[in-house]
Amino acid sequence: MNFVQTLEKNEKRTAAEVQTGATEDELEVSVVMPCLNEAETLAICIKKAADALRQANIAGEIIVADNGSSDGSQEIAKQAGARVIHVEAKGYGNALRRGIAAARGRFIVMADSDDSYDFGHTPMFVEKLRTGPDLVMGNRFRGGIKRNAMPLSHRYLGNPAITAIGRLFFHSPCGDFYCGMRGFRKSAYEQMGLRTTGMEFACEMVVKATLLKMKIAEVPTTLSPDGRNRPPHLRTWHDGWRTLRFLLLYSPRWLFLYPGILLILFGAAGTFWLLPGPQRVGQVVFDIHTLLYALMSILLGFQAIAFATFTKVFAISEGLLPEDPRLMKAFRYIKLETGLLVGVLLMLVGFGGSVLAVSDWSARQFGPLNPFQMLRLVSPSVVALTLGFEIILSSFFLSVLGMKRE
Repeated sequence: MNFVQTLEKNEKRTAAEVQTGATEDELEVSVVMPCLNEAETLAICIKKAADALRQANIAGEIIVADNGSSDGSQEIAKQAGARVIHVEAKGYGNALRRGIAAARGRFIVMADSDDSYDFGHTPMFVEKLRTGPDLVMGNRFRGGIKRNAMPLSHRYLGNPAITAIGRLFFHSPCGDFYCGMRGFRKSAYEQMGLRTTGMEFACEMVVKATLLKMKIAEVPTTLSPDGRNRPPHLRTWHDGWRTLRFLLLYSPRWLFLYPGILLILFGAAGTFWLLPGPQRVGQVVFDIHTLLYALMSILLGFQAIAFATFTKVFAISEGLLPEDPRLMKAFRYIKLETGLLVGVLLMLVGFGGSVLAVSDWSARQFGPLNPFQMLRLVSPSVVALTLGFEIILSSFFLSVLGMKRE
């Protein structure tokens, strides 16, 4: 070992020993706190975490991932014995990603540095992680939410809705998707490959852990009113929408596939019902105008299903989503040649219907036609031509995505 390596190792060892007396190799947990102007509460949080680790005899370190504080938070953290990581890129997710990357512990426990979460619960997360889970989520609804700690809109609408959507879309076992206090194995975190930079980082972790079939557990934790004299960084509607948008984008089935299937079923049912002629329901008569909307529904449904497939393949190829065995199995049968064959057949059907329409027009010396009769032949023919051409284009594009994936 050369002089520089020895010096670097001694510096790292000193940083670890400041808090727990453990060497770098002995560190079990790193407590990571994102920080942006938290001078009022940061020292309290660090003290609670350090006392909890010491009392539980857990070898650990405390990391403050500072996101550009201008109130002296960095110096407060250093004086309290924490290791400060400077993060230039703004955002809750950016701060945590950088702080976790710098962590040396086998386990990570993260929570906000506004004194709303109880860092005295840190040993509880560590003990649970020792039993095998990859991710241990705190659950504020089980542990207790103190008076004025959470706005009513968050407590009874926002958090339950986000959790319900997450459980529905991804079959996650978590009962509190947005809980900011959680623990996880660093090796599991590295496998997740998280990408988001804002408040949706918390949900991405749960989603990725679920999709990767990691072992997830929960422990009850509490939420208290934060100790700051200023509004929180969380922006209710802005960050709520970003989280909902993230959940939708990470679930092409619910965003594209299921709506597409419903549109096609609705359109096909309407088409077969109205193609023979007008239909009466009570005093209401449905005719060619409704048929046009039904045919349009088929086209929109196909577009949605195609987008679901494109999104899924692209997300897998970019590492945003894990491999899907069902999709890989489907690709054994759904190939470029299959799409070309189906597309060509549909275009031939559309072309044949168009020829019949022109023949009928010719039989009438190319004079005026009954639009209600003619549109029942022309409209499906136009849709068949359009749909066939879209299938051919989509098949080529899917092949390009497949080449990148391979």
